[in-house]
Amino acid sequence: MVDGALRALRADPDLHLLLVGPSEVAGGLVGVLTPEQRSRVTVRQVRHAVTMADQPTRAPRAATTVRAAVAAVAEGTADAVVSAGSTGATVTAAALGLGRWPDVRRPALVATLPAVAGPVVLLDVGGNLEPRSTTLARHAVLGTAYAAVAHTITGPRVGLLSVGTEPGKGDRLRRAADPLLAALSLPCDGRYVGLVEGYDVALGGRADVVVTDGFTGNVLLKAVEGAYAMAGGPPEGGGAPRAAALLGVAGTVVVCHGSAAGEDVASGIALAAHLWRCNATTRVAALLAAGRPADTSDRTTHTEVIP
Repeated sequence: MVDGALRALRADPDLHLLLVGPSEVAGGLVGVLTPEQRSRVTVRQVRHAVTMADQPTRAPRAATTVRAAVAAVAEGTADAVVSAGSTGATVTAAALGLGRWPDVRRPALVATLPAVAGPVVLLDVGGNLEPRSTTLARHAVLGTAYAAVAHTITGPRVGLLSVGTEPGKGDRLRRAADPLLAALSLPCDGRYVGLVEGYDVALGGRADVVVTDGFTGNVLLKAVEGAYAMAGGPPEGGGAPRAAALLGVAGTVVVCHGSAAGEDVASGIALAAHLWRCNATTRVAALLAAGRPADTSDRTTHTEVIP
């Protein structure tokens, strides 16, 4: 995290960082900065963190680093949160600390993969392991708006990840979600192209947005990363998808992998800055509010997100 923060600060002269954690760790960063860079760093001393083994609900109930970081955004001290800690703890703290959009019960983690034909937005990649079909329909709208706002994709093509492209393929969730997505009115001239397969995510030729459950999405994301490593790197001009934006909460939140290296954390910080600068959260929320389908609300009362 310290290495990534240093890289991000040096790359972006307009970036200001609020480091939340033990002051002695932050001191290693501050000590090597130039006076100008040092003026753009503030440290908030917090000693406790939610570990990967802890229950996500500990995040909003204790004085932890992720809770303090979310509180900084809620109070206006910071504009965005970037975390490489527990995904479940970060999502839970953000949902409870910042609040969710009125029509989104289940926020989604959205990763962008550098596919051969161009960027592919994949969601969910770990926020909702066992969603309903209505949640997948809602996430299709989220992903379409995000692709248009964050990546300026015109008329995003939306696909539902399955084991085949023929109608009726897939498990019960896919078979229930397919007709819901087909009936959707998508924002930004988006259109549903039907079922897609795993290789369509890596190639990017059939869909710009691929919707799936968080379990499958997380496995696929890490498998693609492994394939990139075996091939010597991702397609030219694209970086490995080591950070995901959280859509559905009232704030800019980016979650990096727990195994992210310094350059990955720096990329996550750059993503958060980009999303804030293009006002992505407000614009995506407005698109959802303007064209909310009445039949796709996920009215489950379950609020805890399990990593």
